[in-house]
Amino acid sequence: MRLRNKVQRPDETTGPDGRAQPGAAGPGAGDMRRIFGRFATGITVVTAGRDEPCGMTANAFTSVSLEPPLILVCIQRNASMHDTIGECGSFAVSVLAAHQEREARMFADHKRPKGKGSFDEVDTVAGPYTGAPVLSGALAWVECRLTTVYDGGDHSIFLGEVQALGHSETADALLFYDGGFHRLEPGVLVSTST
Repeated sequence: MRLRNKVQRPDETTGPDGRAQPGAAGPGAGDMRRIFGRFATGITVVTAGRDEPCGMTANAFTSVSLEPPLILVCIQRNASMHDTIGECGSFAVSVLAAHQEREARMFADHKRPKGKGSFDEVDTVAGPYTGAPVLSGALAWVECRLTTVYDGGDHSIFLGEVQALGHSETADALLFYDGGFHRLEPGVLVSTST
């Protein structure tokens, strides 16, 4: 297997032949999406707000610490979720199961209804700590108290201390890889999109 551009300097970009091109502009958003799209991630729906809930699909989510229990989620600064989390001081994350591709697409759609209306077609329960909607049938869910917000360029990195959590008996995960949805079933990876 031949590796392309094992080392790429910040002042280089890849040419059509796969070789580094000195002096060209640094990597752009398209380059970043293409490269990091090769990293398979789970898919979540992040929610916040008890009375006027807000939700969005996100895959920039990870566990940070077990003691204290901390997670992070990255939210684009111009997303309505960004301000909602700041105002509420808390948020919930539902880790989607393989059968929840429809929910992933729905909460990624910028044309969907906003507020409570965005949850009309989804089965949810109010989280016991935040009151934010938690998606029924999700693989797992966590509710967090917002502890810190870090600058992350065009995103903010929200660090949350886990206050409540749970999981279902479902073992099939929904993944995002190379621009498409895939299901991870025990022992089998199945592509769901073309």
